[in-house]
Amino acid sequence: DCVRVCNEIQHVGAIDFANRGSKMIISTAFGRDLADTNCVNCGQCAAVCPTGAITIKNDTHDVWEAIHDPKKRVVMQIAPAVRVAIGEAFGYEPGENTIGKLIASLRKLGVDAIFDTSVGADLTIMEEANEFLDRVQNGGVLPLITSCSPGWVKYCEYYYPDMIPNLSTCKSPQQMFGAVLKTYYAEKMGIDPKNIVSVSIMPCTAKKFEIGRDNENASGYPDVDISLTTRELARMIKKSCLS
Repeated sequence: DCVRVCNEIQHVGAIDFANRGSKMIISTAFGRDLADTNCVNCGQCAAVCPTGAITIKNDTHDVWEAIHDPKKRVVMQIAPAVRVAIGEAFGYEPGENTIGKLIASLRKLGVDAIFDTSVGADLTIMEEANEFLDRVQNGGVLPLITSCSPGWVKYCEYYYPDMIPNLSTCKSPQQMFGAVLKTYYAEKMGIDPKNIVSVSIMPCTAKKFEIGRDNENASGYPDVDISLTTRELARMIKKSCLS
């Protein structure tokens, strides 16, 4: 299943069958770590893996540690898709908006402040619009292609490097809002950005990779410290017996 989704659906081909007969395994080329291959961190292999051999990196421990550190202010941003997807983990009807219940749960977990990543998306749209106008007026590379998705950006870097100049230079909504948290928000609240733990709740595993990319530290500290998937957050809520 993981090989098929990687090859036939995502068209990446980071993993495949290796060896023959009873020695056959699923592996990367030359047995390298996934991080050293053309993997775009989409997470689809883990989503369909029937054995649990491929799993998403669990970062919940770092969030718990930050929540229980009195010196840290934990600030979360929630991607729009999460407000719906999180409900399915607790038996709600698919498509039901559970944002009120989600915010209440995060407050009970000990999160200090909660924001909507839609704000970051609005900022990104404005910045990309300005970049588009600048390119049109000054003979820049066109068409302009959004850089909102880290999975797509990595896919472009691997498979269509000739199109990299077409990518927007703007950060994704996750990173842009993370930068705002540790600059504008930190200044308004009178908090040293080193004491802010910026956590994002995202539907995409590629966001975990994105937070560690170069130049994602507008304040001198990482724009986003920890990125959790919807499933990771669901496990945290269940572990706290809030469900």
